[in-house]
Amino acid sequence: MSKTAIILGSSGLTGSLLLEKLLKDDRYAEIKLFSRSASKLSHPKIKEYVIDLFELEKSADLFKADEVYCCIGTTKKKTPDKEKYHQIDFGIPTTAAKLCVSNSIDTFLVISAMGAKKGSSIFYNNTKGEMEEVVLEQKIKNTFILRPALITGDRNEKRAGEKFFAAIFAFFNLLLFGPIKKYRSIKAERIAEAMLRLANRPVEKSIIESGEIQIIADK
Repeated sequence: MSKTAIILGSSGLTGSLLLEKLLKDDRYAEIKLFSRSASKLSHPKIKEYVIDLFELEKSADLFKADEVYCCIGTTKKKTPDKEKYHQIDFGIPTTAAKLCVSNSIDTFLVISAMGAKKGSSIFYNNTKGEMEEVVLEQKIKNTFILRPALITGDRNEKRAGEKFFAAIFAFFNLLLFGPIKKYRSIKAERIAEAMLRLANRPVEKSIIESGEIQIIADK
């Protein structure tokens, strides 16, 4: 059976890698991209919708698929305004989850973060925790919340000192073993692979911690 998948955040590091995998996967006939600007990608599988993601609910009639992958996320540096930050990291994923319910989509995957916890004194962790709670409240049949540690990979934008810090993280990972192994950084490609595998071979849990993401990706 040919499936349709929706990606939110396909222009980001993990989302773009996920898109590449879905395009190569024969199980998928159509990939719907919802984004605020055109990607300029040309592929027979891609159907792109340029919309205001803060008003995703207005596109409910287009939001129909077998699976939804939410790779939306920002950083304090990119979005210093806390209200806008909350709109992105909480508002978009929770709206997408609610649309899954109303449109009978039974598989929803979203990237959260290690340390996510509602009530945390850390704004970032609290926002992710609040998002997770609302997503789980929707009771979508196959719900997977991935909590990666630091995400690494080749980004589109070149950042000063990127190669240097990549080498530092690789070395630091070697020092993390035993109970603290879970704090190792994880490549975006591994997260994308784990999301695809979870969607097609669901596991009996909704919260997937960073170390588990790596194990699932390697299976």
